[in-house]
Amino acid sequence: MTPSPKSPPDAGVSLLRRWGLSWGGWRDNRRGEWWLLAQLLLIAAHLLPPWPAPGSWGYAWPLPLALGGAVLFLVGMGLALQGFLSLGASLSPLPEPIPGAALVTSGAYGRCRHPLYQAVLLCSLGVTLALGSLLHLGLLLALGAVLGGKARREERALACTHPDYAAYRHSTAAIIPRLPWLDWREL
Repeated sequence: MTPSPKSPPDAGVSLLRRWGLSWGGWRDNRRGEWWLLAQLLLIAAHLLPPWPAPGSWGYAWPLPLALGGAVLFLVGMGLALQGFLSLGASLSPLPEPIPGAALVTSGAYGRCRHPLYQAVLLCSLGVTLALGSLLHLGLLLALGAVLGGKARREERALACTHPDYAAYRHSTAAIIPRLPWLDWREL
């Protein structure tokens, strides 16, 4: 029998290196690793059960809100897919851009500068509405703060790397249009 072809064992390692992830970075946050860690922990915390449990206040959580939340979650997943596809080889989970990566301003990035963060927030809002949970509302607000901070760090690096970033920044919403912490254009 002939062994089946396998991907090289270090293909995943080379992708992590391409993104700039390193043990040293996790220790000293040199490329914004702590922003990524906070983001991932908050996203994972959405798997926690609702608290307080729906109905514990003496009334059932309204079905239209729960269904609307599920729809928002699905829309967020669709927007995330669109953002991933638009970004292509420039994708990095860290706020520091990949050296030599192109500045993407079309597709999902024509709608806002950080469509993946917008999608994550929309998914979080969907979970919050679907579950009717104060815990998840807190996670949504914390995620908004973390993604706003991460985006600002990312933009400082992009402005140093891409001369046309300033014009793009001026003309395109950051994450959520006209929401002060999530859109800091000079309008």
